[in-house]
Order: sequence, then C-alpha cells, then structure tokens
Amino acid sequence: MWPRPTLPAAPRTSVKPLLLAVDAVAVAVALVATPGSASLSPTFLLTILAVGIAVATVLGGLGAYRSRLTMSVLDDLPGLGAAAVVGTVIGSQLAGAPVALMAAVLLTLLVVARAAVYAVVRSARRRGVVAHRTLVIGAGEVGQQLADAALEHPEHGLLPIGFLDDAQLPHADDLPLPHLGGSGDLVGVVQREGVSVVIVAWGRTDDSVLVDELRDCDRLHTEIFTVPRLFELQHQGRDVDELWGIPLVRMHRATWRSGSWPAKRAFDVLVAATALVVFGPLMIAAAIGVRMELGRDILFRQVRVGVDGKPFTILKFRTLSLPTGPDAQPVWSINGDARLGPVGRFLRSTSVDELPQLINVLRGEMSIVGPRPERQVFVDQFSADIPRYHHRHRAPVGLTGWAQVNGLRGDTSIAERSRFDNNYIQSWSLWLDLKIIARTVGTVLLRRGS
Repeated sequence: MWPRPTLPAAPRTSVKPLLLAVDAVAVAVALVATPGSASLSPTFLLTILAVGIAVATVLGGLGAYRSRLTMSVLDDLPGLGAAAVVGTVIGSQLAGAPVALMAAVLLTLLVVARAAVYAVVRSARRRGVVAHRTLVIGAGEVGQQLADAALEHPEHGLLPIGFLDDAQLPHADDLPLPHLGGSGDLVGVVQREGVSVVIVAWGRTDDSVLVDELRDCDRLHTEIFTVPRLFELQHQGRDVDELWGIPLVRMHRATWRSGSWPAKRAFDVLVAATALVVFGPLMIAAAIGVRMELGRDILFRQVRVGVDGKPFTILKFRTLSLPTGPDAQPVWSINGDARLGPVGRFLRSTSVDELPQLINVLRGEMSIVGPRPERQVFVDQFSADIPRYHHRHRAPVGLTGWAQVNGLRGDTSIAERSRFDNNYIQSWSLWLDLKIIARTVGTVLLRRGS
C-alpha cells in the first residue's frame, strides 16, 4: 500500500456520521409509521435498508453531508425533496406504501431530523464544545474582518488563533490576534498550534510562495478555505461557504484524505491482475519478438523516481539498444529514434512495451493512473528549471496519466506535463482515473503511442 499521511493530525470533528444516523432513523420511522406498509419482517427490514441507502446516496451526491460553516435546512430542502421522492419510489415498490402519504411523511421526518441536528451543532459551537482552531493567512483588512467575524459569531465553529503574513506589520499590536509568522512557517505553525482550518485572506505573501506552502499541507489534516479575488462578486455554490457574509471557497481535499483514495489501490490491484491474465499471450509474443531483435535481455530495468521521491525499478520490454561504455549518459528517447527496430517501433506505437509495468503496479510501486516516472538525473534537472515540478511526486506515478492523454508524451514540453500532472493530483477522483483510462484505450487503438 502507498504511504499514508504521517504528520500529526489536528483534532477534528465531523457532522456527517450524525446526519447519516438521523437520516437512517427518519427512513425507518417513515416506513413503520406510514399506514399501508407491510408489517415488520425480514423483507420489510431489507426495504428499510434499501430506502436508507437510496436516500443517503442521493443526499451524498448532492453534497448534503459535507461539513459547512453555515448550516441551514432550507439550503438542503431541494436535496431532501429529491431524496424523499427516490426513497418513496423504492419503498412503495417493496413495501406497498401509499406513494403520496409516504413521500410527505419521509420528507417531513428528514427535514425535522436535519433541523434538530443543525440546532444541536450550532449550540455546541456557541458553547465552545466544537471549535476548530483556525489560522488566517493575511493580516490585511479582509483577514481582520474574518478574524473578527469568527470571534463574534462562534456558531460557525471557528476559533481563530492568529495571523500568518510576510510583512513586518507596523501595527501588529492593534491586530485582534497575534502575528504568528510569515513565509515558510505555515506547516510548523499548523503542527505546533493544532490548527485544523486555514483561511487564505490574501496577505503580502507572493502567490507562488503561497502555492508551495499550501501544497506542503497536503499530508496534514487541515481544511483550507480561500477568500475569492473580487469576493464581493462571488455567487453561492456547492463549494462556496460563508463566514458572516464573506464567501469562502473550500479547496479540494488532498488526494490522501479523500474517502475514495483507498479504492484507488484496490482498483489498481484488480485491473493489473486481470490485465496480466488477459494480455499474457500478447506479452509472451512481445518477449519472443524482443529476443529475436535485440538479444537475451528481454526486459528493460531502470531506476525511476516514484511517490515522495522514492526510487524504484521500472520494468518495460526493451525496444532499443542502450548506450554503453564509461562515458554513456542518459538520453531522452524521442519519436523516430534511430535505435528503434521494427519490433521496438511496433511495441512503442501500441504501448505494449509498457505492459510489464503491471508488475510494478501489483508491487505498489506504481498506479494505473498517475504522473509518468522519470530518472533521477532528469528529476533533478527539471526540478531546478521548472517551478513546482517536484510537486508531481505527491501521488504515485502511473502507467498512464492526464498529461499523456492530452498528447504530452515523448519530446514535448516538460513544463506543460508538470502543469497537467499537478492539476491531476489537485483534482483527483476515481471518475477522473476512469476518464483517463478510457482516453488511453482510445489512444492505443489509434496507435498514437510514442
């Protein structure tokens, strides 16, 4: 399994388990209380389970279980209505409940249960039972407004503890909170102060420095919000929260902390094992072709840089002869390389040469989808020349990736590849992986390999 976050975690609480529990109770009570429903029996209990799963799936898909600073049952009402309709359709089919009556009962119970939970959470926040230690980046006017709002309105659940700003603040004594540091101090302050929420209010720190700092928090259990530029024009949306009239955009949770991240590894093992069986005959044929064209060494082994900069040995079918001798240097392989023979050219154009990397996937050294791994010498070179190139090692390297399916393979811009790789990591989801795999299959079938 890939490494998990190892840095200390700040204490956190989540309302999601409580919402799931009260929704489950609402579903059960609605089915039991609706006249005309089947009596309690194993089948009826299965009906409760099916309706509960349907309701939770609808509400989860609409984001009704996400943590929020501002909680209002009216904001959830459209989603609760949709969940009640879906649950009623399933319940009426399985339990014979009257449709209109069950829909009304279920919606009422869902609304009442959620309103009760929100009231309890707001009360707990006001009394300080739930208070997320919060760091504000930027001690300017907006940052101070945020700190004041959080202090005056604890129902949002934030407890601001200080500012982070690069400037030598001339009026630091007038700030509502202490100035805790500047550039380079973010991770240290988060760990030392037990910070669980970071709000970026655009202080005097350069944006490029701030990006590096925030990405260094990927392994920390922190939620990060940003005040949008021109926030006065910001509209409400699913990813937009609010702190006393100031919109805050919740940053996408780091891949390591996503609830579906463990499924990526399970998916990799399943796909790699299946592919090795399915493509076994093709790999045997490829091995015979390489043996006939290039000699005894069928597999090409080379040390590459993987997740967190750790080296591993990548496996590929040989497609060309390698430079030898004491003066041999690593070279960049490009399309039309003179060292390619007919077999090697075919293996590359169809990407069959990459199939042995399925073994690397099973070992946990690679993933099916991720940034393509490079040699250490090139990693050092690119890291020195290209800003944030090293950030692409935040996730496991892959057989295929977002850059590759967008045509960035072979002799193409490294800076553009790095931008696509970091965008993939920032936006990761299982659906994005499936999308990349589908596009990879299309590329292979059209023989657009390098």
